[in-house]
Amino acid sequence: MPEPSYLETPQGRRIAYHLTDGRGPTVVFLGGFRSDMEGTKAVHLEAWCKKRGQAFLRFDYSGHGQSSEDFLDGAIGDWAEDAEEVINALVDGPVMLVGSSMGGWISLILSKRLGGKVCGLVGIAAAPDFTEDSMWAGFSPDQKVALVEDGRVELASEYSDDPYVITRRLIEEGRSQLVLRLPLVLKFPARFLQGTEDADVEMSVALQLLDHAEGRDLRLTLVKGADHRFSTPECLGLIERAIDDVLTRGGN
Repeated sequence: MPEPSYLETPQGRRIAYHLTDGRGPTVVFLGGFRSDMEGTKAVHLEAWCKKRGQAFLRFDYSGHGQSSEDFLDGAIGDWAEDAEEVINALVDGPVMLVGSSMGGWISLILSKRLGGKVCGLVGIAAAPDFTEDSMWAGFSPDQKVALVEDGRVELASEYSDDPYVITRRLIEEGRSQLVLRLPLVLKFPARFLQGTEDADVEMSVALQLLDHAEGRDLRLTLVKGADHRFSTPECLGLIERAIDDVLTRGGN
């Protein structure tokens, strides 16, 4: 694999990225919690964009992949800030955001911060407000006490032998980034893809997001049997078609 380029942000973080030249709008992939830009969806979409001559950007948030900083020091606001800095520094024209899981939440935050620069959005198992509605709401009383008193709690993960360490800062800072408690206006085409067998993001989250968001061209596709990874050949094809649909309606 080619070595990444790096961007030094004003906050002093060193963000690794791969930028593919092509016609605009630039498709920007926003990964999930503890994920990185070498994941199946990010690499597949880069190759797909190259074939069609579309500009494409993938990157690692701070504390993820090949970027600087410690993961446990980060929070949603930091990672949204990383994404905003990378996009503003590397992309002059409009962007189409593709957010997977936590990246779906960050893409919704960016839709407010970047304003008219965003011409479309595709959310894949989008997980808005998950630190509050999934993590904090799902903690036992003992876990909540441990988080407050010890500053961290450990959760088992089906994706790794190592547990998820959830910090108090992740939960507390996340409360300043919530998008489902305030009006959420999406002035561009948006497509949301959700698997019915997703063990991490329930279908109710996708339905709540669709109901809460305001916009003229918002659609949710439920895929029977698909899990949270959403990386089978069939699911990758659905992502391609969703991006193409959004680009046709809002970007190209």
